[in-house]
Amino acid sequence: MNGSEVESAAFDFNTKIRAAGLRVTTGRLAVLEILARTPHADVEQVVASLKPRAPQTSPQAVYSVLNAFVAAGLVRRIEPDGHPGRYELRVDDNHHHLVCSSCGAVVDVDCTQGAAPCMHPDDTAGYVIDTAEITFWGVCPTCQADAA
Repeated sequence: MNGSEVESAAFDFNTKIRAAGLRVTTGRLAVLEILARTPHADVEQVVASLKPRAPQTSPQAVYSVLNAFVAAGLVRRIEPDGHPGRYELRVDDNHHHLVCSSCGAVVDVDCTQGAAPCMHPDDTAGYVIDTAEITFWGVCPTCQADAA
């Protein structure tokens, strides 16, 4: 991000945090900026990214911020099987994820079957389905090249 993009994103994050009924703090803004730069970050990655700005930030403090953001609908938590929870800012659409079974890299996969939930089970058991979460597993290009 260049200077004007950072300034614009900070303004947008301020607005989003307030609109969610949360208080704007330097720490909350920093977490959103990190997630904007590092989609699908886990808590350890967020804490490591915060170290230069706020070296005393604990993982528990980051969990608290992220949990508040998830509850407010600002951040989405995904949990690929066998991996720590990951967090992303892409919350307003119905997309899925592709996870590398070798290195754990995660990328977004857009839903190609139309509007949410984009997939429909044979039997809904009386539920009204809002979304579908699909995780595709494979080996990323980097790991493929490393194996070759």
